[in-house]
Amino acid sequence: MAEQEWVTYRRMAHRPVEVMHAHFERHVYHLHSHETYSFGLTEFGAQSFDCRGASRVSAAGMVMAFNPDEPHDGHSTTELGFTYSIVHIGSELITDLLSDQTGRPTGLPLFADPVLPDPLLSSALHRLCASLIQPATELAADEALAASVAAMVRRGARRPLVNSSAALHGGASADIARRVRAILDDRYLDPLSMDDLAEASGCSRFALYRAFRTNYGLSPSDYQRLLRLRAARRLIAAGHSVARAAIESGFADQAHLTRWFRRCYGITPGIYATAT
Repeated sequence: MAEQEWVTYRRMAHRPVEVMHAHFERHVYHLHSHETYSFGLTEFGAQSFDCRGASRVSAAGMVMAFNPDEPHDGHSTTELGFTYSIVHIGSELITDLLSDQTGRPTGLPLFADPVLPDPLLSSALHRLCASLIQPATELAADEALAASVAAMVRRGARRPLVNSSAALHGGASADIARRVRAILDDRYLDPLSMDDLAEASGCSRFALYRAFRTNYGLSPSDYQRLLRLRAARRLIAAGHSVARAAIESGFADQAHLTRWFRRCYGITPGIYATAT
């Protein structure tokens, strides 16, 4: 990482919440997604990214909202780079918070716009990220978390999200994609080939690849790598060494894991391991 680039990473105790505060100039995010909701606040400069088939720009003061499993990449728009905070919140916590606030069971929200130029959302998200980075007391962080989620849903969400993954297209394509995804979810550690997936899903290699890309925005191999990265994150968060996490999550070695971890998450596994 270049000297002018820096990263701070924190995990919230007893909550499925993680936050990153960072400044990047030359770092380029590989296409990736998170299993969580991810809300980002650009504080300085501007960042460009592709999401939902279009190029987007988040400038200073703008909020980014990514649904679970929503592919996106990212890089600085200018030579001066950008500073931003991003918080990752587990879907189960989103539903718990919304149900508490409404007094009834609530479905998952869907954020239709990846970039939200809303000063009230910027203020709420800044408060939340600051409470997690500093860190504040657990009570203050919980209050900021509840307020931020309520504000994001009230001002940014368009409709309930029935499926927490990217919206599926109807018909046979969706059925094929679901079958392939189920195989990958169950066997992501296996050295699967396209022939393996084609045989298990009952369709041609071309059909399964096209269906998966159409419905989920990623290739099957990209999705398998993300599942392995998520497994490595869980192992590291549980206290296992980076080297052990790499092997047990299906990477060739620690260097292989580190390379993809940084490409997709902006930090090294070592930084993630020391987050408190």
